[in-house]
Amino acid sequence: MSEDLQGLLEKINREGVEKAEAKAAEIIAEAKAKSAEIVKAAKDEAALMKAEADAAAQDFAARAAETVRQAARDTVISVRESIVKLLENVLADNVKSALLDGTTAASLAAKAVSELASGVEISSAPQIAEALKAQLAAKGEISILADGTLSAGFSVKIDNGRIEHAFTPEVIAAELAKRLRPELANLLK
Repeated sequence: MSEDLQGLLEKINREGVEKAEAKAAEIIAEAKAKSAEIVKAAKDEAALMKAEADAAAQDFAARAAETVRQAARDTVISVRESIVKLLENVLADNVKSALLDGTTAASLAAKAVSELASGVEISSAPQIAEALKAQLAAKGEISILADGTLSAGFSVKIDNGRIEHAFTPEVIAAELAKRLRPELANLLK
């Protein structure tokens, strides 16, 4: 009986070990399958994150390039405007200098009133009033007044002051600049 008992114990032991080994193999297989799923999910997530990062980097690069293009355009526009303003200031200074010269101002005034009938009144900067009177004295009914509000140039009033034409540095420079601006813009392109 002890042999039967011994055989039975060995059989139980063997069956227990086999069951344990089968269970261990099953647990290992499940663990390997689970780890493979985790690795696959991690790789998929990493690939998705990489794709999103690549897309974000491309978007950023595109936005950066557009920002640089806009900044370059704005810089060109700003420089162009600065150059135009500088040239307009030079033009205004040159016109003012010319209008402060009594001979030049008198010549311009004579041309301005040459076609006009009588009753012309000229208001001028005080510095050129005498030169205008001397030059235009022979023109007839032209009155010349020194106007302290004018720094240079003159204005011509006709029809009892109802119509006035200004020949001041600001007006002449603005008109010249308006006419020169398209040509200047073409030069600056």
